[in-house]
Amino acid sequence: MKIAVIGTGYVGLVTGTCFSETGNKVTCVDIDENKINKLKGGTVTIYEPGLEKLFERNLKEGRLHFTTHLAEGIKDAEIIFLALPTPPGEDGSADLRYVLGVAADLGKILQKGDYKIIVDKSTVPVGTADKVQKAVLDSSNGTLVPGEDFDVVSNPEFLREGVAVDDFMKPDRVVIGTESAKARQLMGELYAPFVRQGNPVIFMDEKSAELTKYAANAFLATKITFMNEIARMCELLGADVDMVRKGIGSDERIGKRFLFPGIGYGGSCFPKDVQALAKSAAEVKYDFQILKSVMAVNEDQKTYLVPHIKNYFGGDVAGKHFALWGLAFKPNTDDIREAPALYIINELVAAGASISAYDPEAMNNVRNSPIGDKISYAASQYGALKNADALIIATEWNEFRTPDFDLISTLLKEKVIFDGRNLFDTSAMQKEGYYYFSIGRRTVKP
Repeated sequence: MKIAVIGTGYVGLVTGTCFSETGNKVTCVDIDENKINKLKGGTVTIYEPGLEKLFERNLKEGRLHFTTHLAEGIKDAEIIFLALPTPPGEDGSADLRYVLGVAADLGKILQKGDYKIIVDKSTVPVGTADKVQKAVLDSSNGTLVPGEDFDVVSNPEFLREGVAVDDFMKPDRVVIGTESAKARQLMGELYAPFVRQGNPVIFMDEKSAELTKYAANAFLATKITFMNEIARMCELLGADVDMVRKGIGSDERIGKRFLFPGIGYGGSCFPKDVQALAKSAAEVKYDFQILKSVMAVNEDQKTYLVPHIKNYFGGDVAGKHFALWGLAFKPNTDDIREAPALYIINELVAAGASISAYDPEAMNNVRNSPIGDKISYAASQYGALKNADALIIATEWNEFRTPDFDLISTLLKEKVIFDGRNLFDTSAMQKEGYYYFSIGRRTVKP
């Protein structure tokens, strides 16, 4: 098939590249000329494991193309994916200006009789498909007819940053919201190569598909937040959250995933999707109490380490220097959106501390963020430790899991670690002679 993908962020670039991998001709469109030039030149503009290899192959084979011109990008496309930003507004609602702006532009370009499917790939509130259809119709001055000249489909993405390529190529399920038989057939054909092992393509109406994405992310965010609250209970009661996690995770009704406690969720999806769903509930006058609690607990959890760090140093960290491992909101990505590490940095710097940070992929993004020059950056994880009063761990990169503790002890002023991701065994840390604070487990003291 011939496909257009509008937007070349995490979702758009992964979507376009993976569709080209199954033989489709894909044109990706973006207004950022600098980014498009990089992509044309063979430079992948995001860090996502496995993406670069597919990108290079399909660019070389001529199946993957890039342009800044919308009309050029959609000219021959049968299916047009909208993979555009939907950032949270000040009130928490999803900002649809980019999605509806492109929809209006499409209405001016689409030709009567040249049927195309417009697919909402971005995470959008319930009712967005109707708004996209209206934007297309209004800007076409009524010359286009829904169902004849175009259909609007909801096809939410379920991609996890760090494993997005695998998630796309081997999806657990594909959700497609459409009540058009023609759109259903074409979308089914498009996704057929990805579900050959029998994983379901679930067809439903557009509104249900839109809500499915929000419901999935809100449930997972709730699961994470619940375990963070259990971890706090463990600390107060002297229980071990690792044992509790294993005990409940073996129940097939609950499952093992998303039960690891830590310093809160971040990234581009969970925070804004939970906010947006809560806002949608408020708009229909429903008090979604669970989501309010999830947001409040997660906001507090991001800086949960800070008071414990301050307490260790007698309530005052002014003049203290900390090593920080991890800046991305999760491992295997360079995404720092809503990353707990940034909240920890702001609190400690405001209290007069200094920080040397290391992250395998995210340091450039932090350098270009508002935090920028508030901290220093190390060339290696051990380089960050020199003369630090303590080590703080904020992201669970694999390379942090089995470090050289003997080397660490020679670089730190004190053998002190505050671990927001529970990377190390408490008994092992006891033997190493560290003061070791983690989430929901006993605090190790030398």
